[in-house]
Amino acid sequence: MNKRVIVDPITRIEGHLRVEAQVENNIITSAYSSGTMVRGIEIILKGRDPRDAWAFAQRICGVCTLVHGIASVRSVENALNYTVPANAQIIRNLMIGAQYIHDHVMHFYHLHALDWVDVVSALKADPKATSDIAQSISSYPKSSPGYFSDTQKKLKNFVESGQLGIFNNGYWGHSAYKLPPEVNLIAVAHYLEALAWQRDVAKLHTIFGGKNPHPNFLVGGVPCPIDLNSDSAINMKKLAQVHNIIQKMIAFVDQVYIPDTLAIAGYYKDWAFKGEGIGNFMTYGDLPEKGMDDPSSFFLPSGVILNRDLSKIHEVDLNDESQIQEYVPHSWYNYKGGKETGLHPYDGETELNYTGPKPPYDQLDVDASYSWLKSPRWKGHAVEVGPLARVLMLYAKGHEQTKDLVGMTLSKLDLPIEGLFSTLGRTAARTLETKIIGDAMNTWYNQLVSNIKGGDSKTFNDTLWEPSSWPKEARGVGYMEAPRGALAHWIVIKDQKIDNYQAVVPSTWNAGPRDHKGQAGPYEAALVGNELEDEKQPIEILRTIHSFDPCIACAVHLTDKDGEEMLKVKVR
Repeated sequence: MNKRVIVDPITRIEGHLRVEAQVENNIITSAYSSGTMVRGIEIILKGRDPRDAWAFAQRICGVCTLVHGIASVRSVENALNYTVPANAQIIRNLMIGAQYIHDHVMHFYHLHALDWVDVVSALKADPKATSDIAQSISSYPKSSPGYFSDTQKKLKNFVESGQLGIFNNGYWGHSAYKLPPEVNLIAVAHYLEALAWQRDVAKLHTIFGGKNPHPNFLVGGVPCPIDLNSDSAINMKKLAQVHNIIQKMIAFVDQVYIPDTLAIAGYYKDWAFKGEGIGNFMTYGDLPEKGMDDPSSFFLPSGVILNRDLSKIHEVDLNDESQIQEYVPHSWYNYKGGKETGLHPYDGETELNYTGPKPPYDQLDVDASYSWLKSPRWKGHAVEVGPLARVLMLYAKGHEQTKDLVGMTLSKLDLPIEGLFSTLGRTAARTLETKIIGDAMNTWYNQLVSNIKGGDSKTFNDTLWEPSSWPKEARGVGYMEAPRGALAHWIVIKDQKIDNYQAVVPSTWNAGPRDHKGQAGPYEAALVGNELEDEKQPIEILRTIHSFDPCIACAVHLTDKDGEEMLKVKVR
């Protein structure tokens, strides 16, 4: 029997996403991903001072916080040939690293774990047996029978009150859940622990950027001066706080996040062969040691892997108009050259053209336009971006720690290397990357302290700050590896104002609709072949989609339920 299964909205993500899956005999034969809110930040930015762009662009998302700010200031620096002091590069790396660890841990416990963890089942757990399991997999100090008994009592109060609160609307009791009650209880306890843990992690952004979310940035450096004798600048007390935060992050990753991932994955090894998608992966590279103009110094390398072939890495050039193009044949936009045209972001257009039905509607017309996301392509290929792409790139380029961690994970789970190309592999890669980035933060911190002790306190380059020195026209691209994947902002500056601005975000690469050739995007391709045990509770769709950690808020913006304009920002 052939039918359409619709999940709208996909919950536990950022933003609004609708997924429709064509199902035949319980197997997904095709799928369609639709961003259901309209994008508009590029329009808002036109005509503004490029030095202010980051403050607007950063509001693309309230969860990714700093990543759009980083990409934006880098785009201006690239266009105007700004150099950034070494200390500023290190501080940016530390802030990006903290974002990775915070984002990945939050995603695992609060957005994705509940696809695998049956919260209500934890009420049946034996706290003593739970403690024994917890102590067998980790040295985390909070693992006594009393601790798990207290957690169980909190959960029981939720359930008996009929108000599950943060655990409401789950598919509890679904036959696809495989964890024993004791492992479910461990995961629930650590879900609650992670809520408290994140408060300390966010403080690193406030030390260097003044606040979180949306810390402050500055074209040409960072806005935090270094003065060991000043209470209002970065001093030894604040550096000690940063060091303490890094150690707390690493401890939680080592003692909680990694053991939990491995423990849960052991019960779902069949998912190492589901949800691959297209088999193409791309990274832009990030975390420079010497600056963005020296990609050879990047901690995270750039490249493209096609058809799972880890032996050959293709180079990425974001300025090459034949490499990066966005298509809109199935998107609610118009291009002056027609909907079959592909545009490089320097020439990108944001002309809204909603032609779909008024919501609510029964199903998408997938032969026409059906999403507010565009369809970006690299040399015509749909590519997946994100933690799995980065781990594969590090692995392919011989990064020793990555190879060791991947080998350890596959060995513990008794899986082949092909198991990485999957829903489970995507989730595991995010965990391993958190460990890799966390350990690197110690190195960056030590470099910063060493520079300061050596007398280098510079964090800002003001040599080109005066607009009268700018060329009449300039263009540049600012890119980074956001937690969810390759992110880039392209800017065109004319007469000291923004003439064009285009952001292509990770969830556009992953969640975009079909292109002019009918090629499915990564979300759409990854769902094909999944079997649904219960079409009314399609947890299998959630597992695969959540493994990408969608952020549709980054990819689409601001309209009301009837598609009418809600906000107009005037340029003065």
